[in-house]
Amino acid sequence: MSHSTADCASPPMAERFRGYLPVVVDVETGGFDWNKHALLEIAAVPIDLDGEGRFVPGATAHAHIAPASGTLIDPKSLEVTGIKIGHPLRFEVDERTGLDAIFVPVRAAAKKHDCQRAILVGHNAHFDLNFLNAAVARVQHKRNPFHPFSVFDTVTMAGLAYGQTVLARAAMAAGIGWDPKEAHSAVYDAEQTARLFCIIANAWPQTGATASVAMPGDNTAAIGAMVGAG
Repeated sequence: MSHSTADCASPPMAERFRGYLPVVVDVETGGFDWNKHALLEIAAVPIDLDGEGRFVPGATAHAHIAPASGTLIDPKSLEVTGIKIGHPLRFEVDERTGLDAIFVPVRAAAKKHDCQRAILVGHNAHFDLNFLNAAVARVQHKRNPFHPFSVFDTVTMAGLAYGQTVLARAAMAAGIGWDPKEAHSAVYDAEQTARLFCIIANAWPQTGATASVAMPGDNTAAIGAMVGAG
């Protein structure tokens, strides 16, 4: 039986995840409590498709954010991130401007792929989503493109694929490496997480493919080999 080009083509992004566009987000903050600690840096990497329909990281959006009025900074967090609040080379912007620097390109990426909205991908994704939602609430932003509570978490994905849940170890297992000197930069962490997401997602059968999800004792090892080959 012959097949048309349309029959063999990979499905568009809008058909992959129920109309949602995966966007990797990483935040650096003034502490662990999104209800009181400041959002200090944010980066987002929309997931794109290459010419063969495989997931690839898109262009990175990024902003350094000045602590919002009323938010707190735990000095121990700054020791980890190395952020120097107020340093002229940080080019800090207010929260509203910082969110717009992320939301505008994310909405454009969603429109490009005919997706109805974005879904946040992150390593411990609800941490990033909670800080994002807290900032949205503070500035009363009306055009947040992200789903308010659903996420894709690469902790779970990497745990299934490699038996690793720490981002650095998962990145090493995936063959993309990890530079500890660059870690805790929102851009670096987001871009590495995006690469990790793409490697694991590309190894999984596409939606609509004839392959079925493996059950224990079935072809689980074969799927693990596919991921490892990524």
